[in-house]
Amino acid sequence: MPDLRDHTTLRLGGPGREWVRATTEDELVMAVSEADAAGTPVLVLGGGSNLVVADAGFDGRVVEVATTGVSADVDDSGDPSCSGATVTVAAGESWDGLVAQAVDRGWIGVEALSGIPGSVGATPIQNVGAYGQDVAQTVARVRVWDRTLRGVRSFAASECQFGYRSSRFKADPGRHVVLDVTFQFRQASLATPVQYAELARALGVAEGQRAPAVDVRAAVLALRRGKGMVLDADDHDTWSAGSFFTNPFLTPEQAAALPDDAPRWDQPDGSLKSSAAWLIEHAGFGKGFTSPTAGDRVALSSKHTLALTNRGGATTDELLTLAREVRDGVRDRFGVTLVNEPVTVGCAL
Repeated sequence: MPDLRDHTTLRLGGPGREWVRATTEDELVMAVSEADAAGTPVLVLGGGSNLVVADAGFDGRVVEVATTGVSADVDDSGDPSCSGATVTVAAGESWDGLVAQAVDRGWIGVEALSGIPGSVGATPIQNVGAYGQDVAQTVARVRVWDRTLRGVRSFAASECQFGYRSSRFKADPGRHVVLDVTFQFRQASLATPVQYAELARALGVAEGQRAPAVDVRAAVLALRRGKGMVLDADDHDTWSAGSFFTNPFLTPEQAAALPDDAPRWDQPDGSLKSSAAWLIEHAGFGKGFTSPTAGDRVALSSKHTLALTNRGGATTDELLTLAREVRDGVRDRFGVTLVNEPVTVGCAL
């Protein structure tokens, strides 16, 4: 059986007891349904970019989602009030491949999400976001196989319960197997207004202004490469699961207890969001940090404190030891408990 370390961006994880590669929707539904009927645990595997898998592997059936297909219904009448594209994409398609195609064809709304690894089917689960955009802004529908009701269901965007790095699919883990995602894109040469200060500076525009979508994609890719967030087999800073911890949402009392220079962003519900990266660094964990307890085969990225990386030959146990040290150090210093973003399989933080 293949090792999961060969199918995850962290390059960690042992074998699956069973392995099925599903290249069609029917094969995907069959692989999951058969395992469910037999009482066999299932791990649905997309791009492996958001997984931390135990060294022992997964004692069940790994279903590798390898479905393909992009279907576009484009209105290019030239009327700016209705010009756009409705695009349905199979779950197994590459996310960055879709973004590249969108920019090339003038479909705007995901250009700032360039360079994010993984598959299309995973994006609505996590409500993937970066540089002022998230997929909830363009998702029109998510079609799934419901493992509880044993049938295909479609959820309009308003039914997906999207939030910061969350959705109804993440809140009910394992129940919904994404089959395809339909996006609604506007058609234009200029990207959506730039909403992220770092990206605006890179583009030489003010926040809220627009720039050519192709320039936004290029700038985002450059920024991500500078942080070790674009996959590169020769760069161990990219042997990660991306940002390991989510930005915390704090009560006003928790936020007030932070140092005066700690980032705080007011939220509609009265909470305040802070920066996990700032908290990690100011708790004493700088770029490239290694721990004697975890060993030097795992480290914080030398480019970005939010990424925990495999420096080569690491184990999942070593990575989790480092993650616990960082999490506990932030809690002890600031009273804030960070939450891991990647999904853990067969192990726990």
